[in-house]
Amino acid sequence: MKIIILGAGQVGGTLAEHLAREENDITVVDTDNGRLRELHTRLDIRTVSGAASYPMVLRQAGCEDADMLIAVTNSDEVNMIACQVAHTLFRTPTKIARVRSTAYLTRKGLFAHDAVPVDVLISPEQVVTDHIRRLIEHPGALQVLEFAGGLVQLVAVKAFYGGPLVGQELAFLRRHMPSVDTRVAAIYRKNRPIIPHGNTVIEADDEVFFIAARRDIRAVMSELRRLERDFRRVMIAGGGNIGERLAEHLEHSHQVKIIEHSIERCSQLSERLDRTVVLNGSATDKRLLEEENIEECDIFCSLTNDDEVNIMSSLLAKRMGAKKVLTLINNAAYVDLVQGGEIDIAISPQQATIGSLLTHVRRGDIVNVHSLRRGAAEAIEAIAHGDTQSSKVVGRAIGKIDLPQGTTIGAVVRGKEVLIAHDDVVVRSGDHVILFVIDKRRLRDVERLFQVGLTFF
Repeated sequence: MKIIILGAGQVGGTLAEHLAREENDITVVDTDNGRLRELHTRLDIRTVSGAASYPMVLRQAGCEDADMLIAVTNSDEVNMIACQVAHTLFRTPTKIARVRSTAYLTRKGLFAHDAVPVDVLISPEQVVTDHIRRLIEHPGALQVLEFAGGLVQLVAVKAFYGGPLVGQELAFLRRHMPSVDTRVAAIYRKNRPIIPHGNTVIEADDEVFFIAARRDIRAVMSELRRLERDFRRVMIAGGGNIGERLAEHLEHSHQVKIIEHSIERCSQLSERLDRTVVLNGSATDKRLLEEENIEECDIFCSLTNDDEVNIMSSLLAKRMGAKKVLTLINNAAYVDLVQGGEIDIAISPQQATIGSLLTHVRRGDIVNVHSLRRGAAEAIEAIAHGDTQSSKVVGRAIGKIDLPQGTTIGAVVRGKEVLIAHDDVVVRSGDHVILFVIDKRRLRDVERLFQVGLTFF
């Protein structure tokens, strides 16, 4: 595909890296020449310097014959105007825009073919908020991903010493829990992926990705680690868009406090939120944390715009007795450095957002993509179409499908029914198939599996 990315920031740069690896024709547009030079040196891409919404700049970037425009600059207005220009002057087929402001997102009819022609809206704050909310709902999980409208979840947990399944073969899980159907999609041991089989033995400290119907997730988690009690008391550092949205989601079911350094922002938050306690101060103020009983806090979420403040406040909160700390880190290089030590969960907003963008780039009928392990692996939800003549998956039992190396099918969703992927499950047309791909070089092969041959038409 020929794809133009507007904005060479964290999201634009990470996306260019993902897509360039997959042999797409990528052009990145930005006004920051230094950043463009750095990307051009590292990746096999074209770069164009200039204002992203200017017709001349878009023409120079090749908008006339581009398949897709992805506008992820820091300005909502530039992203929206760029889509308008691409539509009006160049008839670009697919236009994706990052829009942050709720003032735009809440207006019905604004983003339409005959208004602001954006085909796909991406709101990073909403994506990250949903990601954090799911982690708070599943204490002990490192990652929680939803498929098929939430019917199925893929959860990553760290296996702990003393867990019933640690030291056991995976086949034991089915015998031990006959009433709960689940499948281990992948195991990461010392950062190396293992494709699981029935005789694979789970070791302590393994990162285990398992898939199950939403209702069975907690039961399976309890087999891998001691089940943690639900989080009740939540403290949020940073009252920005993500902090506010998270508090809004949680305040009716949890005790929530927000620490925000701007007195003006504190006033806005106290007006908009119903039950959340809004505190004016610094998240790195030891005395403030003491006064607010940080030792009784179940989870401390540091969500400011400053990585250093997030890391330092999380370390301080943990040492002062917070049971769990979750930290938002924009610099992807920091994420692996800090997670798993005193910081329990580190979240990269770019990685959380990338999946929603990749969904629209994948070929075949792909309805969901989640980027995992800092982009090393992907979980994909694809819809099977066709018949036994035209499709490589329809009418075949899972055990007979010729899957690319490093790929496993975790589950099949048929209507509201969740079928965990055992070898004898037969895929039908219209089924949602959830796959785990540990070798991203095989993604094209996975896409081809779900592309319908000409005989179908």
